[in-house]
Amino acid sequence: MPGEELKILQPGRLVSSKAGRDRGRYYLIYEVLSDRLVRVVDGVRRRIENPKEKNVKHLQFHPAVAVAVAEKLGRGERVTDAEIRQALERLVNKNED
Repeated sequence: MPGEELKILQPGRLVSSKAGRDRGRYYLIYEVLSDRLVRVVDGVRRRIENPKEKNVKHLQFHPAVAVAVAEKLGRGERVTDAEIRQALERLVNKNED
């Protein structure tokens, strides 16, 4: 539908925070807990060991997905903070163009 917000909950999806102290920060979805709650990481402040739980209504969803990260998470493989940082940097730069 026109104007409907993109809300595809999948690991590796680029999101940014719309509310809270972290408003405007970019994250990747690390884990989907329910249809309303996800865990997000950025590899810096929110590392793999300590992901941030966010309500999806406080997130802006972007069409970009970190495919390599999503595939590794889907296979149950370990993803590093460095991989998260690199993927975020690529996606954010691409998203801002």
